[in-house]
Amino acid sequence: MKKILLIAVLLAAMLSGCTTKKDTLKVFNWGVYVDESVVKDFETKFNVRVIYDTFESNEAMYTKLQGGEYYDVLVPSDYMIERLIVEGKLQKIDMTKIPNAAGLITSLTKRPFDPKDEYSVPYFWGNVGLVYNNENVALSDLETEGWKILADTKYKGKIYIYDSERDAFMIASKALGYSANSDNAAEVQAAFEFLSKINSTMDPVYVTDDAIDNMISGVKDIAVMYSGDAAYIVMENNKMSYFVPKEGTNVWVDSMVIPTDAKNVALAHEWINYMLDPAVALKNTEFVGYTTPVQSVYDQVTAAGGTYEGIEAYTPRLDNALDESFRHNEELKKTLSTLWTKIKAE
Repeated sequence: MKKILLIAVLLAAMLSGCTTKKDTLKVFNWGVYVDESVVKDFETKFNVRVIYDTFESNEAMYTKLQGGEYYDVLVPSDYMIERLIVEGKLQKIDMTKIPNAAGLITSLTKRPFDPKDEYSVPYFWGNVGLVYNNENVALSDLETEGWKILADTKYKGKIYIYDSERDAFMIASKALGYSANSDNAAEVQAAFEFLSKINSTMDPVYVTDDAIDNMISGVKDIAVMYSGDAAYIVMENNKMSYFVPKEGTNVWVDSMVIPTDAKNVALAHEWINYMLDPAVALKNTEFVGYTTPVQSVYDQVTAAGGTYEGIEAYTPRLDNALDESFRHNEELKKTLSTLWTKIKAE
């Protein structure tokens, strides 16, 4: 009888454990791109466990997916989303389950990489520009030269260039009057020569996120920078300002998507909708520094007394016809990658 009772107790314990086992959501996002309290609050609200992994580039994310890893939610950039759609790696989002999407900034919807808003929901957005020391760099030089200031020997040895072939060739293409997505052989060659000249005459330092603290400390006078990082820098050091050349730049949108092999699609929808909740979006944007896609939150933080009042880097322009989103072009990407490696090896 005691053995039977013991077995019954063990079975009850096992069954209880099974019924209380938490659902799991796997999220793959950029590094330092969320307020960790937001993740913990989601776990508490939905009584789930979130496995939150980070990547440093769209390509690194893609490589991990190719290796067989699965996630329920990804946060790629526009051109990578386009690639994943073309390759059949994303499933359509049920927008009836994302009621908070009604609060999105309308100009961020129906973008070229997902024109019907079927596969993606904006997370953060911004552009690429120049952070500069306003005591050492003349605004008139920036306004006159635009991106070509990176080749002005007056600033030799004083510039950081973000170590990204796509961004570097965008800058060169815009400086020369071309599209950021040009795959014309002659234009690509001209952009290559432009960047090679900068490399050989300007002593640039190629960086990634390490430029943020260095620019706050005033190590260099000019840095190619994403707007969200620029917003943080100019808030920390009033000698730093942000400028986007009129010749055009890359306007990017990092968006939430659900892979076709996601294992918890229902919870993925809950996560996406939760991230667009105004209270959550406010906490997230104030922690990360990148621009929210939620209109009410954007209005709040940029208004008088708001966290980002007067911070130009936080309010990327959307009215320049020469600004572009990157488009997926695998052959062009391979070409630019090869040329960028060659430039840095010179």
